[in-house]
Amino acid sequence: MLRSFSVCLALAVCSVSATAIAASDPILVRQKIMKSNGAVAKPAGAMLKGEMEFDPVVANAAIRTMNAVAYTFGNHFPAGSETGMDTTAAPKIWEDMAGFEAKLAQFQKDTDAAAAAEPKDLEAFKAAMGPVFKNCKGCHEDYRIKKN
Repeated sequence: MLRSFSVCLALAVCSVSATAIAASDPILVRQKIMKSNGAVAKPAGAMLKGEMEFDPVVANAAIRTMNAVAYTFGNHFPAGSETGMDTTAAPKIWEDMAGFEAKLAQFQKDTDAAAAAEPKDLEAFKAAMGPVFKNCKGCHEDYRIKKN
């Protein structure tokens, strides 16, 4: 249990540290932020699917990391950062910034609710994370370029 938490925490800290160093490059920053999101989504998803034993410490660390992502990610899409560095950010972000910002606002709301729930068991975690993962999927479908 402690090892799982340590791994999640280390991944998140490494991503945040790399993000701070590269703050002048919005594409690199948003890629690092999403890597930290993905790093905690993997064990969260594994717990939801029954592939990993539920661990409330890891579950809540994942929620807190995703909540931090929800409040920082949207700050890194300035005009001129549509291309480069193999970005998977879809042009639709800049074409429909209001829609993208609405998705981010919903992600904030969903992760705020999940954090407030502080799930202590798998059923509570499923209830808290359902809207979060639904939001992630919807944003990826609308605003992310699918790589082969």
